[in-house]
Amino acid sequence: MPTANSKLPTDIKRCLWPGTDELYMKYHDEEWGKEVHDDKKLFEFLILESAQAGLSWITILRRREGYRKAFADFDVHQVAKFTEKDVERLMQDTGIIRNRAKIESAINNAQKFIEIQQEFGSFDKYMYSFMPDGKPIINQHEKAPASTPISDAISKDMKKRGFKFFGTTIAYAHMQAVGMVNDHLPDCSFK
Repeated sequence: MPTANSKLPTDIKRCLWPGTDELYMKYHDEEWGKEVHDDKKLFEFLILESAQAGLSWITILRRREGYRKAFADFDVHQVAKFTEKDVERLMQDTGIIRNRAKIESAINNAQKFIEIQQEFGSFDKYMYSFMPDGKPIINQHEKAPASTPISDAISKDMKKRGFKFFGTTIAYAHMQAVGMVNDHLPDCSFK
């Protein structure tokens, strides 16, 4: 039976969660836990992580290109202007999860994202305002938590600001995806 590390030279290790799925391994190796400070990419992960609520990440990852097409290449200003007609169009789009509440929340969250950009100068500055010394956290644990006091604080503040589908677990997953926290296993070659 192949292991998660079977495609790597023997001296290179990978976290176990990607298993043997090529897309999952590529995401793990090239994106997960890597610092992102670009607001467009942060918005992309906001949309994707919010869509994940109640689903597996691989389900969303496999539809990433569908989301890119459906949500105007993750252009926050275009998405913020989506109308009920766009919601109906997206409800017919088989390239994404066709959940009305999640689609409507993506539009709402785009509007709130822009408000944060206006207040803080960038969404990145807002997110890092929660981080100790404004820096990412590199963890050394064997099992990543589902949430932390920082993700609790981010989620609470974002809910207060009107964001939807962004509870503390989704907030922490977003932090992992964009490298605010690095939860690669201590012996992972991609840490």
